[in-house]
Amino acid sequence: MHWGALIETGGGNEFSVGVSDALAQVVQCQESRFAIASLDNALFTGAIEESEVAEIFRHLPERFQPMRARIDGRAEAGQETVLRLALQDAGFHCDLQVILHGVGRVDLIVEGCVIVEADSRLAHDSWELHVRDRNRDIDAARLGYPTVRPAYGRTMSSTSEVVDAVRQLLLASHNFRVHV
Repeated sequence: MHWGALIETGGGNEFSVGVSDALAQVVQCQESRFAIASLDNALFTGAIEESEVAEIFRHLPERFQPMRARIDGRAEAGQETVLRLALQDAGFHCDLQVILHGVGRVDLIVEGCVIVEADSRLAHDSWELHVRDRNRDIDAARLGYPTVRPAYGRTMSSTSEVVDAVRQLLLASHNFRVHV
């Protein structure tokens, strides 16, 4: 349990705190990648506004301030955020929620040439959705974009393996060379 002054005094009740206070605790208690994912998701879903993110960070100790710059409310799922952060930490540039003509919107494009899709069971649990995604992968490949589509468990438990797979695709690409 955490005790302290509340950011959002009217946001909770005698049993719980408001969203801003809960997120402030997540920042202080979880790995930064999970905290940033929680903040990204809260922004994406509309649970908080950008001004509330600023207020949360105003109440946090200085050591947490660098996290603020890494928040991006365009991420549609925590898994996307975890992947984006790991890829950025590996030195790669990531564009989020990119629309490709003939393919549609993709979660991430790394270094302008590899698509990373962060699929969850919730949004991809029917055969029709699997077929749609595989067809999108073929359409993307026809445009020269290989796709990495890791499962949630692999992303969360073996993130470095997913980053390495992306690195290897970048090395194989004629559009990019990794500086080792």
